[in-house]
Amino acid sequence: MGKRKKSSRKPTGPRKREPLESTFTCLFCHHDKSVTVRLDRKEGIAELFCKVCNQRYQSKVNHLTEPIDIYSEWIDAADAAEKEADDARPAPIAKKKRAPVVSSDNE
Repeated sequence: MGKRKKSSRKPTGPRKREPLESTFTCLFCHHDKSVTVRLDRKEGIAELFCKVCNQRYQSKVNHLTEPIDIYSEWIDAADAAEKEADDARPAPIAKKKRAPVVSSDNE
């Protein structure tokens, strides 16, 4: 007959979860920790705002939404708006190249 396995030790306590970031860097003014997110779960609205340049963004939330999710949505919305603005700009007009003028010294 084989030997019995010794029981492994159980963890001494619950794991400590590190809190997620709640302040972020602004996309427009590039100040660190100037963007804060306020979640109002009862109303179902999240508001993101920069303390320095007063940029604001609002989004809908659910019970699983975290501040980093709202910040990521803001980044995606800003990228989409920038791409849309680039598409709306007219293409630059290309200048035609002219052949160089050759002077004749036969005179």
